Amino acid sequence: MQYANGGDLLVAVLKELGVDTVFGIVSVHNLPLVEAVDRELRFVPVRHEASAVNAADAYGRARGSLGCALTSTGTGAGNAAGSLIEALASGTSVLHVTGQVESQFLGSGRGFIHETKDQLGMLTAVSCHAATVPSADAAGRVLREAARAALAAPGGPASVEWPIDLQYAAQTDTPAEAPEAVVTAPELGGAAALLSAAERPLIWAGGGATKARTELAALVEATGAGLITSNSGRGAVPEDHPQVIGNFATTPAVRALLADADLLLTVGTHFRSNETADYGLELPAAHLQIDIDAAALGRVYPAVHALHGDAAATLGALLPHAREADPEWTRRVTQVRTDVRATLHDTIGPQAAICDALRAALPRDAVVARDVTIASSSWGNRLLEMYDPKANVFPRGGGIGQGLGMGIGAALADPGRPTVVIAGDGGLAVHLGELLTVAQERPWLTLLVFNDGGYGVLRNMQDRYGERRSGVDLTTPDFELLARACRLPYLRIADAEHAAPVINEAVASDGPVLVEVDLAALGPMKNPFTPPVKIPAA
Repeated sequence: MQYANGGDLLVAVLKELGVDTVFGIVSVHNLPLVEAVDRELRFVPVRHEASAVNAADAYGRARGSLGCALTSTGTGAGNAAGSLIEALASGTSVLHVTGQVESQFLGSGRGFIHETKDQLGMLTAVSCHAATVPSADAAGRVLREAARAALAAPGGPASVEWPIDLQYAAQTDTPAEAPEAVVTAPELGGAAALLSAAERPLIWAGGGATKARTELAALVEATGAGLITSNSGRGAVPEDHPQVIGNFATTPAVRALLADADLLLTVGTHFRSNETADYGLELPAAHLQIDIDAAALGRVYPAVHALHGDAAATLGALLPHAREADPEWTRRVTQVRTDVRATLHDTIGPQAAICDALRAALPRDAVVARDVTIASSSWGNRLLEMYDPKANVFPRGGGIGQGLGMGIGAALADPGRPTVVIAGDGGLAVHLGELLTVAQERPWLTLLVFNDGGYGVLRNMQDRYGERRSGVDLTTPDFELLARACRLPYLRIADAEHAAPVINEAVASDGPVLVEVDLAALGPMKNPFTPPVKIPAA
């Protein structure tokens, strides 16, 4: 196939991949690409390159497919790097296409505009795959190889740098047959016998379990096991299922379950520090671990049987060996599920009304994108029920400020369902310019800004462990005036009684709404939230 320039080729490849929306910032070093995408697909001009990657990341998560971001070379690619780290941490499939200086000046160090030292090395460090387009005849191959790398398990962002002279050049493309993915299931060995003998089983589902939902649900039903999840595994089995305990592994009641369980089967979880009390959580000795990533097996906790393979295939192979748990164990699981939720609901005080109102107002498939903020960390990542992994969008690497960009991407991935973003005033300020993207694109997005005048999590830590505050109290805007300046509707929650009517109105609006949650007026939680981070004793 012949194409007039690289932009036309990029559009053809993206159509092959089912991508209809691209996020980015136009530049002298990506102009042919942006013009073609804007003409043939939907180009969303975000206000920062980091947000382009966050939006592409969430677009892919919400669709269960690939997202695409376009950035410029040098500073533009550098701005994208932090969000590429998030996509790498989460294993999200993102195709990041960035410009590069003219091919004859690559590596010359002469200070060509937007030139940076070893851009490919930088992209390699923050991507699962990185490559340079070497010629106009090779661009199609390079793009497809990058997309395959992004989509292959365990996944991640793939970056392609494309010299601007080669973008403008006529392209020759010879599509090749993509190699078929091989679905693997390991030899079960003693794992099958261990599962069939278990009377008090637990299962822990991580992000790797979200593509094995049918098999996981069947095993949960067949065994009567309790299902713990990491944050990434939420919704793999809908969280209103009576055996789904959820993301509560470090609570006293679930620690007691883990202590009494005679088997733990973990599926595609990386045991992140914040979900294991900095690895202080104790797991049963009888631990079966399934992961497609061989390096993850036994990396954090020892496993008596490490099963390297595809989660769906491996769970399917284990299912015939399942036996029903002791009925008293299953009853205990369901009681623990109820108890941990009731305890958290009580602990968060007036914010519980917001959690309840969100769940009541939103359809089951609505996306809830969360930034790193107290509302997310305390209840949004646990108590607010998820029924589908594609609805569960949050920064798995823990970086603040990414929530709004993610919400934009998720909202545009499926315009027919509402999206909610939970953000703090501190995190929102990191990419405040994306309010203009919201105003321009008009997605069906409700932005809940929890305003406590700064970085509440770190403030609580300093108040608890220190004698003074440093860097945590911030000037915040008048959000009503800010919304008006961006031509966005504005609503305010200042009392628990406001939660349901305000959230109902916002979600029913079929467009963007900024909702300020005035935490000073709403009132505090019963116990100030602090993260499970170790602070050395003075």
